[in-house]
Amino acid sequence: MTELEKLRAGLEYIVTDPQVRALKFNAIKLCQKLNATDVTDKLAREKIIRELFGSAGKNPVVIPVFNCDNGKNIHVGDNFFANYGVTILDNVSVTIGNHVMIAPHTVITTINHPLSPAKRRKSIGVTAPIKIGDDVWIGSNVTILPGVTIGNNVVIAAGAVVTKNIPDNSLYGGVPAKLIKTLENDV
Repeated sequence: MTELEKLRAGLEYIVTDPQVRALKFNAIKLCQKLNATDVTDKLAREKIIRELFGSAGKNPVVIPVFNCDNGKNIHVGDNFFANYGVTILDNVSVTIGNHVMIAPHTVITTINHPLSPAKRRKSIGVTAPIKIGDDVWIGSNVTILPGVTIGNNVVIAAGAVVTKNIPDNSLYGGVPAKLIKTLENDV
């Protein structure tokens, strides 16, 4: 298998492989283009978002500075909003539902690295997809780790580190994120 095939299969792969790096560099270029585009030029920004992302519903908004690792692995629904400084490390799929708001400086990462220093010296990575449901609000400075699924009508409190799946209709916060309370779904 190539390193790119290993990445896509969820196996350990070499992150510095030329094919893997080419995807990252393409995403960096498109992120630079998006970040340099006038924030009041909604049509131009939306065009770049659609070029960068794998798919986007109606009204996607991404405020500078946005960064990602691939772009094509990001799939967002209608009324997606990413505020200042959001980073999505989408080495594999990040699927985000409708009416999702992401506050400043949030990191969503599908990649992890081994505990072994010998493997880290070989630039080994391993990935797991992330899914985020509808009507989710992710607070500032949240980190969402590989393999997590977040349900519908969820609020993640500022500064939380999400290490495990979160059920529908929940407010989670803390490090690691824990249930704070159950939320009413009024839609």
